[in-house]
Amino acid sequence: MKIKRILQGTLSVLVGNKLRSGLTILGIVIGVAAVIAMLSVGQGAQNSITSSINSIGTNLLFVSAGANKAVRIAEGGGGPNTVIVRNIRPLTLADAQAMLDPFQAPSVQAVAPVLEDGNATASANGQSTTTDVSGVTSDYFSMRNEAVAEGAIFSDQEVSIHARVVDIGPDLATTLYGQTTNLEGQTIRLNGQTFTIIGVLKSKGGSALGSSDNQAIIPLTTARDRVIQLYGNTVDMIFVQATSAATVTDASTQISDILRMRHHVAVGQEDFTIFNQQDLAQTASSVIGVLTIFLGGIAAISLLVGGIGIMNIMLVSVTERTREIGLRKAVGARNRDILIQFLIESLFLSLLGGVLGILLGWLIALIIGQVASASGSALTPAVSLNAILLATLFSAAVGLFFGIYPARRAARLEPVEALRYE
Repeated sequence: MKIKRILQGTLSVLVGNKLRSGLTILGIVIGVAAVIAMLSVGQGAQNSITSSINSIGTNLLFVSAGANKAVRIAEGGGGPNTVIVRNIRPLTLADAQAMLDPFQAPSVQAVAPVLEDGNATASANGQSTTTDVSGVTSDYFSMRNEAVAEGAIFSDQEVSIHARVVDIGPDLATTLYGQTTNLEGQTIRLNGQTFTIIGVLKSKGGSALGSSDNQAIIPLTTARDRVIQLYGNTVDMIFVQATSAATVTDASTQISDILRMRHHVAVGQEDFTIFNQQDLAQTASSVIGVLTIFLGGIAAISLLVGGIGIMNIMLVSVTERTREIGLRKAVGARNRDILIQFLIESLFLSLLGGVLGILLGWLIALIIGQVASASGSALTPAVSLNAILLATLFSAAVGLFFGIYPARRAARLEPVEALRYE
């Protein structure tokens, strides 16, 4: 019953000063809303990136040529140091073929060399646009989870005969033809070269890594000869699929050994880079996590400002209710009773602000998601239970921390002095 009376008294005091109570909790509302919104946007961005990386394929490794390395050596005779730039050997089709050796790389299941042009010109039906062109082998489609909604993917035979065939993404189809169906057999020009469409890829949607729907995939041999015009057996990247998730690390080690031997480089002097999906996910999560903590920390400052506001209003309340405190202590109220009463008032203010802040933060996150969706971004803010619990506990802690001093001050008032207060 004592707690019930204290709560009734708390509500009576707060309702009696609606405007002051509302302005007091405003800082808490803004702070909690900002924290919730920032954490939800960060979680949404992380989920989007993780989904994008997983959509690339499973158990994949990405092998690319490294940057040039400069080696400084001392000339004989005490001359000045000289910088020698070591030419980096590019990746080749022979490198990709070597990775398929079951004796040297037993953990490798499939390999797909790729040539890329991220700024190719595609034109058809009187329309023109910029698109991504990839020259690949037929294994690429299964490794990257690419499937066709209409038509078919090209075969190994079409790669070997340098066929002018292409599978296009749905966005590219819509841009050039205004539709994504009945396009099989239509012609399209890529960097001025004519190709026949044999399939339209299924939509994979936009992602944090960009849209995979605006692309054209052609045979690797045709890309090298006619579109990208990179002579020789050089490739831009090699996708490697491990036999299972458990063998990804082993596959990476085996590929490194093969390329070091073929490129005649020592350990630590590699002229290639190997990433796996886990590396990409961890790097992206690390960056997003740092940004989320940074922005969340800035937002949390509003909570501290709100806490100072609670302390200020509680001190004013102690001053205004000095005679009431004296009267209560004169009729038997203990210091602990007065302390608990003012702490509950402070806690109630902060928790009410926290609840309203959670609702406002959820609304802000929803609006951000709608804006992102309208702009074509694959960002969907996610309001997690952890974020809600963190905001609630933090707002309660702010209320208790900034309410202790006013409550102790009220509890220590002498009854006689309090009753004489004007």
